[in-house]
Amino acid sequence: MDFEDLVTALAPPPKRAGKSDGPHEHHLYEGAVMLAYAMHLLRTEDAREVRIHPDGEHGKQFDFAGWLARRDFAKVSTLGSTAYGGVYRNAAGQTITVHPKSGVGDVVAEAGGRIISAECKGGIINTRHPGQVSRLYKGLCETVGLLMAMPAQGRQVAVAPLTEGTLRLAERLVPRCALAGIEIALVGARGQVTAVHAPLGSPSAAGGRGKIDNISAGGLRDLR
Repeated sequence: MDFEDLVTALAPPPKRAGKSDGPHEHHLYEGAVMLAYAMHLLRTEDAREVRIHPDGEHGKQFDFAGWLARRDFAKVSTLGSTAYGGVYRNAAGQTITVHPKSGVGDVVAEAGGRIISAECKGGIINTRHPGQVSRLYKGLCETVGLLMAMPAQGRQVAVAPLTEGTLRLAERLVPRCALAGIEIALVGARGQVTAVHAPLGSPSAAGGRGKIDNISAGGLRDLR
């Protein structure tokens, strides 16, 4: 996947000036993470319909309807009272339902006869500010905790932005998460989704050296 419009670049507030790589902070908002993971499920898991459940704040931060329109998803019906809530469908018949609703997974789909439920978090992906780096770490941990508190009805996936720091944390978390049946996936700035696996020697490792999906000499590659 290669989406150029998931990241929102904003000037940092004075207290965070000079604490990012470049003059602007690159915000990968939670709504953008949800959409990237929804597109990943449509493209790689043979899902025909994906449901995402943002809250009001997500809708203020990210333009769901506009982003889907640029991907040729037309709004065919309305859900709820927000401008963006509704059912969106493309020419291939793939459907993304945006339903502002609490108490359910952020992204939910059915593929291969199994339910896939994901909890998502966003963050500033080019920050060096200690507080914002900590928020990225806490966000990943929170997604794992939320999934552990939910009844498991199929695959459970914790989804967060991909940074060097979140990747290191995910590699430490994934052995214990795997024992609980929880997967970890990290979303890059252009929508690439990287699944993190348990390292060699952990009880959940399937063999081989510690790795993440699609590492090459050139770095991270997209899961397609």
